[in-house]
Amino acid sequence: MNSTPQYLSLHALETFAAALPVRDENGQPKAFVYGGAERTAISAQARRRAERTHSRHRANRGEGPLASYSSGRRTREWAMFTRDALVKNHDWDPDQAIYAAKAALEGLGLKFGEKESTALLTKVLFYAPEDSGDRIADHISSHADTFNTWLTQYTAAKAEAAAKEEAKKNAKKSARKKTTTDADAPTEPATKDSKEDKEEDVKIPPLPKELRTGILTAFAPRDAIDITVFGRFLAEVAELRTVDGAAQHSWAFTIAPAEHIDDFYAAADDAKLERRENALDFLDAADNAGAGMTGYQSLISGTFYRHAALDRHKLRVNLRSAGMTESQAETAAQAAEAEFIQAFVDAVPRAKANSTASTGTLPNLVLAHEGARPYFYAAAFQSHIDEISDGPAALAGAQRLLDHHRLITTKRTDATPGRLLTYDLDIQNLIDRLTAEGTLPAAEAATLEELTA
Repeated sequence: MNSTPQYLSLHALETFAAALPVRDENGQPKAFVYGGAERTAISAQARRRAERTHSRHRANRGEGPLASYSSGRRTREWAMFTRDALVKNHDWDPDQAIYAAKAALEGLGLKFGEKESTALLTKVLFYAPEDSGDRIADHISSHADTFNTWLTQYTAAKAEAAAKEEAKKNAKKSARKKTTTDADAPTEPATKDSKEDKEEDVKIPPLPKELRTGILTAFAPRDAIDITVFGRFLAEVAELRTVDGAAQHSWAFTIAPAEHIDDFYAAADDAKLERRENALDFLDAADNAGAGMTGYQSLISGTFYRHAALDRHKLRVNLRSAGMTESQAETAAQAAEAEFIQAFVDAVPRAKANSTASTGTLPNLVLAHEGARPYFYAAAFQSHIDEISDGPAALAGAQRLLDHHRLITTKRTDATPGRLLTYDLDIQNLIDRLTAEGTLPAAEAATLEELTA
């Protein structure tokens, strides 16, 4: 690490046509004003999820640099995963298994939903290694005597809390009856119990140390490299260390003013159409005319600039904190960086993927370089591309991005020229011309793998 710059900065230009990779709560494209013009945007959250899940799927298929490592899963269903493992691997009864799984997680400090539909789900999403449920089940089963003793205490505490709650309800009913029979008698105003009051009534006994340690260890990042890259936060359990991720992502935005259309669509009802086609009377045909459903969808077009950075030092610290040796952490960090670049290039948010084929998009240009700090080149596009005067946005944007990078590396000794890759024929011609002139500000990479330092 001493001879390697701390940060890897990645930049991309990427074009979508009639797509909607991400949308707001109203189904509309996300947008903001920058440089005096409205720009269509793709949120950093959407990009991070796309890259995280892309890498997880590759690793689970045995593909890519992280194939030999485990992956993380962000979910509220850890009790259900633990139940499934208890049933499958340890022959538990399903009802006993889910009760035990919920109890163990409540004993750890996690809370569950109060509605029937959320009773098996923790109140917060929790990002942990995919095999955490299996490990918790193994630990519970291997410490069955200790766990069953604690579970008896837990059940008694729950029963005591339920009895207190029932007594409160009965007292309220009695107070209401008294009010109706003696309207003149002064009564205390009724108060509604808060959720906090109800939760305080349940004094869950603390998990024995050996049980708590085992469950905490099951949830530790261990070799789930994506957790060390993207980070996680969980305030409910103090011992589960918050992981400050090594990756940074910007919002992507169009380098030309926002362009979108409200597309009217009509969905056909196959049964109605068949009746209409086979109708022997024009009135029957008329009754079956028209679409089955109509509506509008917003679609965007444009070339986006996006940026991500990887803190190599933080990545290695996270890996060491997860229990790896220095040698293991170094090997894992190099694999994580290669996969980070791969996901940055190939992953695409999946909204309306089938109806717009947006996930088939490849970046027009990717630039990877190192530095003592991350470099975000949004300023290069504060003045938007005018396609009437500047020409196609992707080509004009590539010229501007390369010029900006040349300026930065000329004036900053802590930024390296780096490597660039294009999947765009016009930009390839631009690169060939700059190479012939000797003015290309970075080394050209022939393949995605060559973007890795």
